Amino acid sequence: MFCCLRTCLNGNFGKSASSAANRLRDPDVFLDSSFSGPDVILLSRQLRITGSGGALATAPLVQSKSYFEIKIQQGGSWSVGLATRQADLTKKFGGCDRESWCLCSDNATRHNDETLRPVVVTTQEPIGAADNTLINEAAHTAGLIGIEDVPEDNVLGTVVNVSIENCSNNLIAHPVHSFPDEGDVVGIAFDHIELNFYFNGKNLDVPFRNVKGTVYPVIFVGNGAIVDIILDNFNYGPPPGFDKIMLEQSLL
Repeated sequence: MFCCLRTCLNGNFGKSASSAANRLRDPDVFLDSSFSGPDVILLSRQLRITGSGGALATAPLVQSKSYFEIKIQQGGSWSVGLATRQADLTKKFGGCDRESWCLCSDNATRHNDETLRPVVVTTQEPIGAADNTLINEAAHTAGLIGIEDVPEDNVLGTVVNVSIENCSNNLIAHPVHSFPDEGDVVGIAFDHIELNFYFNGKNLDVPFRNVKGTVYPVIFVGNGAIVDIILDNFNYGPPPGFDKIMLEQSLL
């Protein structure tokens, strides 16, 4: 009976260990500690980066059309794109040399230490008198306080806090951001002709067309940023014809 019990336990333990091993199987591609800045910290099976500096992935982009994503887990300064193994990985921004091509968190694309263009151009129209009157009327309807309702003696001496929790959506709307921020996903697609970036599935239309050499996915971080690299099970589907990064032996 004891032998039977031991055999059963050993068999179940073996199955449990095997299942656990399958769930925690090391990824085929991950961020490379051998090609990372000295102040970089790699976590979560080397799929998460924080600290300060850059890190390359372990596999070059050798297939005809490659795709990967990043998710910005915590804001700060970050850059994502492609780089050769000669890139300077001590910086907190990418694109600071001839060996990296990056989209950066300050609304810019960079290569060879040149800021090429703003990724998103925003304009802010001034509020006219008629618009201001409509806003004041809506505020009174919602029970908000206008500046004319505050006693003159208190205008400079007291800070009036106004809650907007119960305001209707058409009175004060939350701004829709048009550039990646905390919680967003950036997709990177490369076909050896163009390097394109996607913001939550939408092409930002700021391609690089001068990528040369053997290049690897690269992420730079600084100022408290935490970024995950996603190499499979994407949040947004790759563009048509593109696929996850494949190892060289897989292409043979």
